[in-house]
Amino acid sequence: MSTTTLAVLVPVLPFLGAVAGLLFGRTAPGFVRPLAILPTLGAAVLAVLVAVRHGGGTAIDTATELTPTGSVPIELSLHLDGFAVLVAVLVGVVATCVQLYSTAYLRDDPRYPSYAALVSLFTSAMLLVVYSGDLMVLLVGWEVMGICSYFLVGHYWETEAARSASLKAFLVTKLGDVPFLIGLFALATDAGSFRITKILGTVAAGGLDHPTLIALLLLAGVAGKSAQFPLHTWLPDAMAGPTPVSALIHAATMVAAGVYFIARLLPVFAASRAALVVMAAMAAVTMVGSALAALAQDDIKRVLAYSTVGQLGYMTGALAVGDRGAAVFHLLSHGAFKALLFLGAGVIIHAAGTNSLAAMSRMDGLSKRIPDAFWTMTIALLALAAIPPFAGFFSKEAVLVAAEHTATGHAESAPGAAGWLVLTAGLLTALLTAAYATRLWLMAFRGRGAAAPDHGKEPVAMTGVLWLLAIPSIAFGLAAGPLADWFDGRELTPTLTTSLLGTGAAVVGGLLTYALWQRATAKAVAAGYGAGPSASVAAAESAAETPEVAEVTHDHPAVPAGSAPDPGKAFLGPLHRHAADGFHLDAVYDRLFVRPVRAAAGLVRFLDREVVDTYVRGAGGSTRLLGSLVRRAQTGNVQSYLSALLAGAVVLAIATAVLANVNAGS
Repeated sequence: MSTTTLAVLVPVLPFLGAVAGLLFGRTAPGFVRPLAILPTLGAAVLAVLVAVRHGGGTAIDTATELTPTGSVPIELSLHLDGFAVLVAVLVGVVATCVQLYSTAYLRDDPRYPSYAALVSLFTSAMLLVVYSGDLMVLLVGWEVMGICSYFLVGHYWETEAARSASLKAFLVTKLGDVPFLIGLFALATDAGSFRITKILGTVAAGGLDHPTLIALLLLAGVAGKSAQFPLHTWLPDAMAGPTPVSALIHAATMVAAGVYFIARLLPVFAASRAALVVMAAMAAVTMVGSALAALAQDDIKRVLAYSTVGQLGYMTGALAVGDRGAAVFHLLSHGAFKALLFLGAGVIIHAAGTNSLAAMSRMDGLSKRIPDAFWTMTIALLALAAIPPFAGFFSKEAVLVAAEHTATGHAESAPGAAGWLVLTAGLLTALLTAAYATRLWLMAFRGRGAAAPDHGKEPVAMTGVLWLLAIPSIAFGLAAGPLADWFDGRELTPTLTTSLLGTGAAVVGGLLTYALWQRATAKAVAAGYGAGPSASVAAAESAAETPEVAEVTHDHPAVPAGSAPDPGKAFLGPLHRHAADGFHLDAVYDRLFVRPVRAAAGLVRFLDREVVDTYVRGAGGSTRLLGSLVRRAQTGNVQSYLSALLAGAVVLAIATAVLANVNAGS
């Protein structure tokens, strides 16, 4: 079987699994789990085989015209280069892990059949985006992911939180998709084709007439899909969905799609230096702002959500300085340890009965109750904090090295201003990332108070997946050297300068957070336990806000506790309140956009009801009035009819005589 045929089967298998799951999930429940796991596993195996056959060699490009359009052709095409085949492996592996994990995590969920089918469809759509060589076909996968995220984030649709989160995710991403679609059509018009290879050829020949406008329009769509400032606000709220869905969205699909899209079309963006500076500024604000927000969150999943926003900012920053190899390297590395973080968080929520870090900090010995989650989460947090020799260190250093080269003038592919923006923000974010990673670890696993409940070992389907993902989280950095040949040939290995700066910033952030935690703990101990709400109360409040907690966790006894030591409050100081609320961006958008749109809608409704409808009602009323007057003459009395006829004849005769005399006199 040819490599092209294998590549075609990669997105087709999970699609068929999704269709079968939707058709037979209710009538044949025994086949639900095999239909969820086997097609996705098969796609992952085939993706690995395609990558091995490709071997980082020449890109494989094939196409057939989908339908005659009369103008710009739309082709069903595949474009398999080093970027595509490796990202497809990531998608397949993470999706398989999520499906395996979900069989235990959602084992009692009555809507599991539809959930599993939608995850398979989600996976298929992302694989279509990865392998597609035509922008219109890519757009199909792009939009299918959007609708799948709507349904999956709103999985617990009985609650207001899930409904509003799914709607917000859908609307915010669609807000970015409108200019994105316009940009696609403008790009195809200038290039004369939707085919990616032809577009890149046109760019190389200088054939784009409006490079800045096209790049900015496309960047708006990427900002929505990949949760970059200012369209990032949907992602933290999307945590209302099941934790495995969060792992899939954050690690290997949807938010990764925007970064991957820019990587595929980087020459289009590089054709406009102004667009690269805008991208760098967007990445810098996203990195720093999201890291500050992560330091102030109490929900463990929201911490990880803001973390994803920041790590995507690193990838966007690498693209802004013209190094797509570093961006995709970090995408692959981040996909492994972020999937591990979310799935590990699911185990913690499953065992602790809450997603609140404050409540976990009031439990003693939680790390001993879930040793698998403790050790694997520790590995993933070290990778997130970019501590050597874990995978995150190498991939983040690749981004910082690319930024340094651009800032110091050693790379001509991007403006120096973009390099300085990304380098400065990247180093500051490295410090903040280590700070919130340390805070999460301390509050989740080093709590003090009543003993954490012991429910026995977590299911193997959950813990086994954690150890599987721990392997690339530890060792993937070793691939930095060979990966350069799969990408553009640029070196991805760290340099001494950026290693010292990046690692030093991370160590400072971690040690500072630890010191602040010790001080906060001492104050909490001095205040005495029992002064604050119990862990059970916090868990109950958490369950009320997040329906997942109530559904997947065990029953928990009351656990008395005192105030929760939170180093984030001391770290951020007066900024903590604003960071906890996402710097009030939702309130800003509400005043700038939501309220004016609602006011305009109210005005339109008033005009429709009170003005337009008045004319319509008036026309109908006039007709009814005329009809009632005519109806009064219809009495059914023959004598009345004859009298009226005679009177009319007399009137006509008199009128005729008068007119005749007038005409004769004239």
